[in-house]
Order: sequence, then C-alpha cells, then structure tokens
Amino acid sequence: MSIGGLMRTSVSGMDAQATRLSAVSENIANANTNGYKQTTTEFTSQILAHGANQYNSGAVEANVRTLVSEQGGISYTANSSNSKKIDLAIQGNGFLVVNDGSTKGGSSGNYLTRAGSFTQQADGTLVNAAGYTLMGYPVTTGGTDYTLNGFAGLQPVNMRASLLSATPTTKGDLTANLNKEAAKIDPTAAGVTTPGEITTTPTAASNTVISYTSASSITTYDNTGKAVQLDVYYTKIDNNKWEVAVFNKADASSTTGTNPSATAPFPYAAGTTAPKGPLYTGTMTFDASSGKLASITSGGTTSTVDTAARNGFLNIDLRSTNANAINALNGSQIALNVSDFTQYSKDYLPLAATVNGNPAEVIDKVSVGKDGTVSATFTSGTSRNLYKIPLAMVAAPDNLTGVSGNAYYAGVESGTILMGFGGSGGLGTLQSGALENSTVDLASELTTMIESQRSYTANSKVFQTGSEIMDVLVNLKR
Repeated sequence: MSIGGLMRTSVSGMDAQATRLSAVSENIANANTNGYKQTTTEFTSQILAHGANQYNSGAVEANVRTLVSEQGGISYTANSSNSKKIDLAIQGNGFLVVNDGSTKGGSSGNYLTRAGSFTQQADGTLVNAAGYTLMGYPVTTGGTDYTLNGFAGLQPVNMRASLLSATPTTKGDLTANLNKEAAKIDPTAAGVTTPGEITTTPTAASNTVISYTSASSITTYDNTGKAVQLDVYYTKIDNNKWEVAVFNKADASSTTGTNPSATAPFPYAAGTTAPKGPLYTGTMTFDASSGKLASITSGGTTSTVDTAARNGFLNIDLRSTNANAINALNGSQIALNVSDFTQYSKDYLPLAATVNGNPAEVIDKVSVGKDGTVSATFTSGTSRNLYKIPLAMVAAPDNLTGVSGNAYYAGVESGTILMGFGGSGGLGTLQSGALENSTVDLASELTTMIESQRSYTANSKVFQTGSEIMDVLVNLKR
C-alpha cells in the first residue's frame, strides 16, 4: 500500500462523513417543516485492484437518499372550514399535485408534494409557503373528468372564481303525506275549477273560485341565481287520485293594484287579464292498500313508480320556452323526485323539500372530504361541490426527483404517475384541517452527528499520520 493511497482513502472518508453531516444539518434545519422527508446517507466501498504482495486501499462513497415514502405524523389545525386558509394532510401513499406556473419539472410545471398548507391569494388561488398552487378538477353537472396517467384536465383550485357563481336548479326531492280522508273535489262538477283545470279553462277570471285540497311552496333558482318560488297545489279528484299543479309565484294575482283578484293568488296572470295554465300539471295515483305512490300521469303518458328505485318525477319546465309563463323564465328543466309521497289517513304533512342550485352569493365555509371533494357552503346555507382534489402515486416514491419547496417530479426511476382520489387504489385519504409533520427525528439526527464527527476525526488522524510519514521520507533526502 502506498502512502499516497493511504492519504487518498482517508480523504474519501472525510468527504463521505462531510456529506453525511450535510444531510444531518439539512434534516435538523427542516425538523419543523411540514411535509419534509428525512434524508439518510448510505456508504459503499470502492475497491482497487491489488496483487498478492501489494495492497491498494480503496475509498468510500456517500449516497444520500430521501425517504419520500415515509409517513409523517399528523397534527391538527383550526383550518378545516376556512376558505382563506386550507390545511391538507395525506394519510397514505398519495401526493398533492401543485403547479409553479412554469414549464419545468413535470407536465406544464406540475409537481408532487406533501406540504399541504395553502393560503388564498388575491386572485383566489391557493398557494403554499413554497409558492406552489394547488391543482384540482372542476366539478360539473357531468361529474369530474380526469385521466389516470397524467395531469390533463387539472386547473388551479380557485375560491374567488366561485364567489358569485350561480347554479340553476335541475333536480330536487319533494316528500309529503296527502290525507286519504280528504273530501273529493270533482273537476267536472258545475262551478268547480281546480288549479290543473285552468289549462283547459283559459277564461278563468279574477272572480273564479279555484278549488284544491292542499298546497305548499318551494324555492328554486334560475340560470342567473334568481330565486323562483313555485306554488304546488294538490287536489283530490278521486279515490287514490290527486291532481298536481305547479305555478310560478311571480305570476300570482294580488288583492290590490292592477287587476286585483278576490281569489288571490288565483288567477296566475301577473296583473293581466289573460291568465295562463300551470307550469306543470299531472296526476298522482296511490296504491289503495299500501298508501304508496303507484304512478304519475302527465301529458297523456303514465309512468309506473317503483318506490324502491325512486323513479317517480315531476318534470317541471322552467326554461324560457314554457308558454304558460307570464313572467319570462330563465331556468332549466327540473326533475322533482316525488317517489316518497304517501297517502295515509293523516292530515297533509310536508316531510322534505330540497333542490340543488344556488343563488349568486359569497362563500361562507369550505370543507374538503376524504376523497378530495371541495364543497362550498354559501351564506344562504346552500352548498355545492366546486372541485375535486386528486392524489397522485408512483411505484417508487423514494426515487422521485426533489426540487426546492418539498416538491418532486416523476422520472424513469420512480415510475409513471397514477392519478386517483382519496380512499381508492392505495392512494390514502385526505385529512382537512391537518398537516403532515416532518419525518425528522432530532434525537436520531444528533446521534448521527456525533458518530460522523468521530469518524471524520479518525479519518483526519489517518491523513495526519500519512502526512507525517511523508515528512519522514522527504527528510531522508536531507
């Protein structure tokens, strides 16, 4: 073994321990960094060829690995429903997808991270401390459109864009009990006009008495978020048969003003002398023995109702093409599910009335489900799903390429990205109002630091010894 080889080996040892100390230093510095993953240093020996009578000392190489797959502890925060500050932690293998607005790293600047503390910016986007923007899929009436193996369809999650967002009502549920013992109202009898009969009696004037059994109102929303109140009338026209008629409250007559009516809210003429029929009319038929809804007839078509499948609907047209509207409509076709209606020997009793859609208003609270669904609750109490935050996964997360800000991008060694949502495919679940802690163990890091310091000192002593031997050889010439 040459003296030069001895010194080179000790230098490689000092370099390796210096690398290890650098990793320890970084770990300690990020002991309180949310989503930070601990790095470890592994050593491999480098062997040089040597003969039987001569030994050539090799070297040591330090390899630093980031334990990206290691799960950090979860700490809870108070930001579980605040639209201005959203904290997300992942329990499992998935990663949040973020974007830095560039074309570096992943596809169009997309990266993976476990640092889930996001704050709303002036433009409404949610950005973490490293400057990365949270990405998600917009939720539309058709669901969520996403791809399994890429970032196509992702958009920045933006709370401001939804501040004045209005969604028209397209479906709802209406449930009530109609009194089986109620008296029948015969629409064919002289002097009797039911709400549904106005369709065939357009001459119903302001002094025409309209006969019905029960009535209620529900609120829906048009395309601009305007509330449209619907008056729903139920008239028992025969045993187990009930006429249903739906009117726009805005078309109702008043007892005062222009063309007042003594039978207000009838006729629904909006102060004119030309009343029109209801927006919807139909007949509900109940099973005489069970009291459950058996069929619905509307427009000459009868549909059998399966209460288990809940397939009984009143299709109310709030589109501008509805000719029975006095005040112009600007809504959608509403599928109002009435499958749970009953006819028992009990007074009329509304049990449920819910519709989708919302007026144009500001967001009050935001919640994020375990599957990543971002739901906004508006000041009126209505709620709507805005985005769905995906999770991404790779086959070998410890081989992801790291960038500043606790972010990573996939490469050949890590495997391709698989997209999905929390609770499926081994991705783990999202926890709102929580953050993932750093995986650094300070006690372990301090122990490693002491070990490296001693090893570095020992290698320096070997180098010092080689230097002294070299001095002896140089002095021989003197």
